[in-house]
Amino acid sequence: MSLESAIAVLGPAAGAWREKRRHARTKLELLGRYMIAGRAEYPFQTIDISAGGLAVFAPESGEIGQRVVLYLDELGRLEGQIVRHIEGGFAVEINATPARRDKLADQITWLANRTLFDTTEMRRHDRVVPNNPASKITFANGHELMVNVLEVSLSGATIECEIPPQEGELVVVGSTKGRVLRVQGEFFAMEFVRLLPAATFDEDVIL
Repeated sequence: MSLESAIAVLGPAAGAWREKRRHARTKLELLGRYMIAGRAEYPFQTIDISAGGLAVFAPESGEIGQRVVLYLDELGRLEGQIVRHIEGGFAVEINATPARRDKLADQITWLANRTLFDTTEMRRHDRVVPNNPASKITFANGHELMVNVLEVSLSGATIECEIPPQEGELVVVGSTKGRVLRVQGEFFAMEFVRLLPAATFDEDVIL
């Protein structure tokens, strides 16, 4: 069957079908709340998620095609349309700009690997996902690369870097100096040489 024929058969579900082809779903259990027009606010838990959509366990399913706004503690605000019902919940196709989808994909990848970077230092302090993740890393040899800061605490951060540093290496991310604790693929965890100022620490933090 051709793509056009498949879309014609699927009808309203065509968007979800195309989304499945574009974005691989990651199984993640995240908590949040959602709102459907004309209804109260309800809690939900994700079953799986990608930059293009998510499936959730939820008490109220709404109608196919209905707009829904979701808030997740780790990912922030998302919105989209309900594309199908599942047992105990529903699936949503996310509406987002390409830049937002890129950031969302980075956040999902990090969350899927979060336990690899849940170091003792990071556990000692509350962590936030920065509103502006773009930064620059300076290696010990002076080489520089652009990076994404996926999570920050007063004492450390989790970073996505195309060419990550070595474990134990001293690096500078933005203007913040630290030591690399752990590396996994294109992600690494660093411990800061000095704690960030607690008085100004929030989602707007810039390293």
